Amino acid sequence: MPSLKDLRNRIASVKATRKITKAMQMVAAAKLRRAQEAATAARPYAERMDKILANLGSKAVRETASPLLVGNGKDQVHLLVVMTAERGLCGGFNSNIAKLARADANRLLAAGKTVKILTVGRKGADNLRRDLGRNIVDRRELTGVRQIGYKIAEDVADKLLAMFDAGEFDVATLYFSEFKSVIAQKPTALQLIPAKLPEVAESKDQGAQAIYEYEPDEEVILSTLLKRNVATQIFRGLLENAASEQGARMSAMDNATRNAGDMINRLTIKYNRQRQANITKELIEIISGAEAL
Repeated sequence: MPSLKDLRNRIASVKATRKITKAMQMVAAAKLRRAQEAATAARPYAERMDKILANLGSKAVRETASPLLVGNGKDQVHLLVVMTAERGLCGGFNSNIAKLARADANRLLAAGKTVKILTVGRKGADNLRRDLGRNIVDRRELTGVRQIGYKIAEDVADKLLAMFDAGEFDVATLYFSEFKSVIAQKPTALQLIPAKLPEVAESKDQGAQAIYEYEPDEEVILSTLLKRNVATQIFRGLLENAASEQGARMSAMDNATRNAGDMINRLTIKYNRQRQANITKELIEIISGAEAL
């Protein structure tokens, strides 16, 4: 049975931990608002980019279209771009993304495919290193990055495009967590190369459709936009991840603060009972000694 001193030290330790988790919750709440606004602002641009590419892609000739749209005709080597956070203490945010990527990697390996992994964020490499360490071909860490910028997405996109041009993979899939709410983040897999575009809805009233003329040429514009789309989708994934990370950390630290409060209450009750038992024991010893005299 722990002594009163041990219980006092344990209570003081848990109270100190509760102060830390409460402070982290408040910091995450402050960062969440900016991250959520950035992620929400990026969604319309990415969605509009998909619609434009879908419109251009539906008119492109498959034989002469860019490989970024139709692929290189092979499906053997898959590159998984796994984006996670640099830090932990955010619940299951990192592990859920890694779990989805690991499941897809194991499925592809079982089908006889070659799997390569590129991680963006330290936690992704840490989670996948045990099972798929030999499949990790590159890792990008965001240590010291205070704010996610488009330049980071461009650097990752340039790396992907260079690898694709060199024939190092056939299909590239992006893994990130889509922000739904503070308590809900959805791990998402998005195929980047070849681009998986939405279907173009055909209007019943063909006469009401607008006619667009492209200059210099539809295929030239499509080829340029496809490269930009890779960076755009990566940037969107980074922003969604940033918002999801802060939301998950806020929820995790709130739960930790509540659990610390419950533990303090239980330890306090145990401490009071132990103290009362010690006082009762001392009184019995005093009375017994007085009666013996």
